[in-house]
Amino acid sequence: QVQLVESGGGLVQAGGSLRLSCAPSGRIFNIHTMAWYRQAPGKQRELVAAIPSGGSTNYRDSVKGRFTISRDDAKNTVYLQMNSLKPEDTAVYYCNMRTNDYNYYWGQGTQVTVSS
Repeated sequence: QVQLVESGGGLVQAGGSLRLSCAPSGRIFNIHTMAWYRQAPGKQRELVAAIPSGGSTNYRDSVKGRFTISRDDAKNTVYLQMNSLKPEDTAVYYCNMRTNDYNYYWGQGTQVTVSS
């Protein structure tokens, strides 16, 4: 079964940057939306950013102007550039992809820790 594989997480000081990447372990056809979610300890998983095929990106308010989501359809890869990181951005970040016929794929998550 195809799974998504995230990379790029780590420990960074406040104000620093990280770039997350996510690609499937095999081929996925007709991906409509690629997205990043995150889950902090004791909190629910929340949408960080999403990029639909041919549509406009959307971000949660707390990351607007700091994070940028992008995709490379030739590689079935989605990226999340995170700048000006804050301690409240600390979480496990998950990649998600949805196909045109509503099949969903998730990654195992990558830890992002921002120290103050």
